[in-house]
Amino acid sequence: MTTKLDIKKTLLLASLIFGMFFGAGNLIFPVHLGQLAGLNWGPATIGFLLSATVIPLMALISLSQTRASGIYDLAKPLGRGFAIFFLIAVHVSLGPMIATPRTATVAYSLSFANWIPSSWQSIAQLIFSAIFFGIVYFLGSREQNLTKYIGQYLNPIFVILLVLIFLLAIFNPMGTLNHTAEAAYQTKAFSSSFIEGYNTLDAIAALAFGITIVRAIEAMGFSGRRQIAQITAKTGFIAIAGIAIVYIGLILLGATSLSHFKLSENGTTALMQITNHYLGSFGGAFLAVMGTIAVLTTAIGLTASFAQDFHRIFPKISYKKWLILTIGLSFMAANFGLDNIIAWAVPILMFLYPIAITLILLGLLSPLFNNASVVYLSTMIFAMIPAIMDGIANSPFAGLFKGLVGYHDAKGVLHFGAYQNLLPFADMGFGWITPTILGFLIGFTLYKIKLNHILKPVSDTMQ
Repeated sequence: MTTKLDIKKTLLLASLIFGMFFGAGNLIFPVHLGQLAGLNWGPATIGFLLSATVIPLMALISLSQTRASGIYDLAKPLGRGFAIFFLIAVHVSLGPMIATPRTATVAYSLSFANWIPSSWQSIAQLIFSAIFFGIVYFLGSREQNLTKYIGQYLNPIFVILLVLIFLLAIFNPMGTLNHTAEAAYQTKAFSSSFIEGYNTLDAIAALAFGITIVRAIEAMGFSGRRQIAQITAKTGFIAIAGIAIVYIGLILLGATSLSHFKLSENGTTALMQITNHYLGSFGGAFLAVMGTIAVLTTAIGLTASFAQDFHRIFPKISYKKWLILTIGLSFMAANFGLDNIIAWAVPILMFLYPIAITLILLGLLSPLFNNASVVYLSTMIFAMIPAIMDGIANSPFAGLFKGLVGYHDAKGVLHFGAYQNLLPFADMGFGWITPTILGFLIGFTLYKIKLNHILKPVSDTMQ
């Protein structure tokens, strides 16, 4: 008997994908973006949606197109060594280094941080994060029930709470959309918001979540790589479309909130102000519940995908042991020096995102060149060099290479180095685009003239 994808299963899988994607950054960054963009919210929204929804959707379609189960499979044409490197880089960044610790700290800042005396904040956060990650382990260790926990229970509750806020905003708007944009969004609203979309981590998360989505589909009784790929693409489209609608609503909330509040330091503060505006004293408790559910589903998805991918590549260590490792490291990062780790988020993302986007596009275009390694390698070589430059330019070490990558003076003004002067769009953080296109054209030409042997994955040549 062939299993069919009915409406119930479609919505359940879409809810699972929505819940895993929509976490801390997805809730707070769009609101703050709306405040920063002001009357330029239109082009800012387009830029943000491109990097925060279109590219993640392309990632899911790329996984489906290549019938890959996750990061490792998608990167395998570049060689086993690169595939393992990229898998580790993505999961460590998404997991214990940036995203997973952020889920606990944002949940705490949206909840108990508002009611705990300042002298007790450190111990309170320690206790909260221990309970938070304990719940993450309890739910994540029951691998077969992830779809039920996230898709059937937690995410629908979150969506209902979020819709309530949107309904209040629709029938009682906070103000107008004609507030002056901040400096960066007056002239570069599109590019600034595109880079801001990196902070959601969703383009990279889409690659990481691939294996969890595949396992969830298999648990429903579906089999065959083609069938699973089709289901991933279909349910992924529904989930990402829903996220895009939510983003637009949050950006508009942020932009209109300037009629009542000054520009906030971050999206967390802005969300608190907005919920208190609509719900009064109940707003704090409402946001605490909504925010904690949002980040809890993402934390479960991140830690489960970490454990599933690493167990698949290193099977001698069990899924639960990998799960304990990533949760333990995330707990430590959330309580000891997270600010310093978050400071590294921008350079890491500026390095990883071009590589991830390049892999996604190569996966989408792979039928044109029969997945030939020569095209992958040529394109990736040309993409990685400017990606490294972007990472350095946004790191604490930029001053050591200021002649090459430029530098920011005391007023925050960017002074170009040789890299920005040489490559188009480098001053906007897109210096990797032109070299990547060139690398693809070279690789594709080698493929068409039957010179596939010119470039081979390093790990293949060593076998």
